[in-house]
Amino acid sequence: MSMNDANSKASPRDSSSSWDDEDDGISLSELAGAILGQWKIILAGSVLAGAAGLGAASLMKPVFTARTVVMPPQQQQSSAAAALGSLGALAGLAGGGIKSPVDQYIALMQSATVSDRLIDRFKLMEVYEEEFRSVARKTLLTKAIITAGKKDGLIVVEVDDHDPKRAADIANAYVDELRLMTNTLAVSEAQQRRRFFEQQLEVTKKRLTEAQVALQESGFSAGVLRAEPKAAADGYARLRAEVTAAEVRLQTMRRTLADSAPEMQQQQAQLEALRSELAKLEQREAAPSSKDAGYIGRYRDYKYQETLFDLYAKQFELARLDESREGGLIQVVDVATAPDRKSKPKRAMYALGAAVLAGLLLSVRAVVIGLRARRPL
Repeated sequence: MSMNDANSKASPRDSSSSWDDEDDGISLSELAGAILGQWKIILAGSVLAGAAGLGAASLMKPVFTARTVVMPPQQQQSSAAAALGSLGALAGLAGGGIKSPVDQYIALMQSATVSDRLIDRFKLMEVYEEEFRSVARKTLLTKAIITAGKKDGLIVVEVDDHDPKRAADIANAYVDELRLMTNTLAVSEAQQRRRFFEQQLEVTKKRLTEAQVALQESGFSAGVLRAEPKAAADGYARLRAEVTAAEVRLQTMRRTLADSAPEMQQQQAQLEALRSELAKLEQREAAPSSKDAGYIGRYRDYKYQETLFDLYAKQFELARLDESREGGLIQVVDVATAPDRKSKPKRAMYALGAAVLAGLLLSVRAVVIGLRARRPL
């Protein structure tokens, strides 16, 4: 083999090793050298970018943040709790209380109803320069931040606006709208019970009037007097009311329990016992004539409606008493006032951000230039 052939065979290997040397990773010293080689340009560019960011922030319209703190009504132990026990299942339909009322109050303030009222009150569609109400509503929600304290349970309303007075007025208006909503909606436990018994009272009152008219039209006879309908009807009315309460209680339990649950079986057994006792009472009391039977039946129905009416009336008054004590008292801890200093934009943050970004970009540029100088095309 000649020396030329050996050199020709060795040349590819030598060429490959030379490329491997060139393809080695860039060391930190080379990166630092590339950046330090243009440190003046990087520093000057960062300073100029920071100055530009400061100037841009100065040209922006200032934003003021008004803040109000609210303490919502506290859920208290109902004074009618013992009396509700006598209702059995009827108490379960009257409302079971609210575990987290603060979240509910925040949802009310962020509702479309409240937002639309504030938009109309402060003409925010013109202020935000929005053509559509839905867009103005979303803009308002981004400018009004409503949060709840995890430890103290207080509601904080912060409103951003270019006008400091309008920011404070909108923040305070949220509290006014919350008061209005709580007065018209059954939010608290006492309000829910009051609304429930108020509805039941109206229905029972109508039925009681109808039963009274039917009783007056039926007439009575000597046989009816001997049957002592008042005493019989009083017992019948009480028993029938217990059957009604047991039926409602069973329906309420079916919402959360299976039919095989021990509580469900116990309630069903109690209901069947009451129904059986009621059926025996109806069979045992036979009237001497069809006319007397009609009178006694209507008298029983009248006493039943009267018993329910008295029961609902007592619970309605207790619910109203609890509602007045619970009071939809939405207490304002801190009233929003017109802020005297702007909250946005923060000039220092804008200047620092622009300077850092420019420095990073110029540093990358310096490294790219250094790589090109090391490996020319």
